[in-house]
Amino acid sequence: MARHFTEDDETRALGADETVLAPSDEATVLLGAASPEDEATTLLGAAGAGPAGTSGLPSADEDTDARWEPMSDEEWAMTMAAPEPASDTGAAAAVDEWLEPSSTLLQPRAVGTVPSPGDTAPGPRVAVASPSTGEAGGAWEPEAAAGGAGPAGGGPSRRGREPREHGPRPARHGCLSFLLWLVMLGVLGMMALRMLPSELANGRLVPEVVSFVPWLFAPILVCLVLAALWRRRLLLVVTVAALATMAWWHRGFLLPGPSVSDAAALTAQTAADTSDNVARVMTLNTKNGDASAEEVVALVREKNVEVLCLQELSDEFLSELAAAGIYDVLPYYVISDAASEVSNGGRNGIWTMAPMSNVSGNLLPIETSSMPAGTIEIGGRAVRVVSVHPNSPVRGAQDLWDEGLSVIGSLSDYDHTYLVMGDFNSTWNHARFRELLGSGFVDAGEQAGEGFHMTYPSGALPSLIEIDHIVYARDSGIVVSELEAVEVSGTDHRALIGVLEVS
Repeated sequence: MARHFTEDDETRALGADETVLAPSDEATVLLGAASPEDEATTLLGAAGAGPAGTSGLPSADEDTDARWEPMSDEEWAMTMAAPEPASDTGAAAAVDEWLEPSSTLLQPRAVGTVPSPGDTAPGPRVAVASPSTGEAGGAWEPEAAAGGAGPAGGGPSRRGREPREHGPRPARHGCLSFLLWLVMLGVLGMMALRMLPSELANGRLVPEVVSFVPWLFAPILVCLVLAALWRRRLLLVVTVAALATMAWWHRGFLLPGPSVSDAAALTAQTAADTSDNVARVMTLNTKNGDASAEEVVALVREKNVEVLCLQELSDEFLSELAAAGIYDVLPYYVISDAASEVSNGGRNGIWTMAPMSNVSGNLLPIETSSMPAGTIEIGGRAVRVVSVHPNSPVRGAQDLWDEGLSVIGSLSDYDHTYLVMGDFNSTWNHARFRELLGSGFVDAGEQAGEGFHMTYPSGALPSLIEIDHIVYARDSGIVVSELEAVEVSGTDHRALIGVLEVS
């Protein structure tokens, strides 16, 4: 026997305070509202969302047969006994995401009968958070009944949630801070090697490592910036101290120092003249004579060089220099005596534009490389020119390295205005080189305040260390500045050129 659905059946099945969506409304919930008004109606889920506060069910005046089909008693019983059909998971998740408290959209109210001002419905009430401040206050709403519906019938009202309590945040950049500390430990280790006394500074690999000390500015500055940004106070203190120490060590390279006058610099660029008080000087290691002799002579002509010191000369290279016209621009010269059995790459030589006197092919004995010397006159001052090349501090030759630097340093014991140029195989940061300078000599690179002039290696690799130097007697009335390092093909060194002025 067929039975029609009546209002009394609806009331008995669902209760007074619950509503059932029509099949068309259920599709709207799962698939999305057709319009913004439908979406708001669906999400807010008001029980009386129809016009004039109706429940949304067909009114008594409407034709219900058009929307509801008659059911048999068996179908009715099965419908009432069956569980509520599961809703679409994706749609439910989308609705739940839309209802998150962080959303700035309209917060839903609990589904159910909206309490009137005189409502005395039983059950606990919850405070509604203010949409603008998020703080509890304003109206009170009844909590969802046991098993009842929250927003859109889906659990307790989210508006009644307690604010989340966040625990302490984990330390940021912890791993990167550890790496920075490792970098700084390496930096401090290299700086410690630089501070070793000369007796301990010639150990295995120590001279090689110390040669790269100037490059420590880069990692120190990086660590300093990151320590400041990440507020690592101890690391910041360490990096500032390291940077201050490095700046103090290299202040001569960074701060303006004694330099030639503007007039002297201009004169050196104009022409070579032995009658004035200015001379352009140059030194180059030719790598056993592999350097291009033509480029060397061309550079002498271009830069108006008046004093040239070359190291690691071979007989073949000397012939190439002659063919390239070296004696046309620098007619006076001296070549050192042949090296001993412990050779350091051949002989050294000096070429000058001014006449040379008091010439020596072996000024002081260095076992691996003889030192030629000659005296020329610049601006009425007798200047003693020496070309040097001590042994490099390679494995097994540290003692020869020490010996060569010590012999060169002993020149300060003699009363001459020295101009010593060559491949010293040492940098300003080597204790042995600083001892060589002592109180009698000045390194032009460290004194002029013109930055670093890296001379080795040259060619395919970038120049990383400054081992070629122009050294002159302190307080002797001469000064050398306007330094530049110039690449020459065939050799692994750059030529170092400077302007000398006699006051």
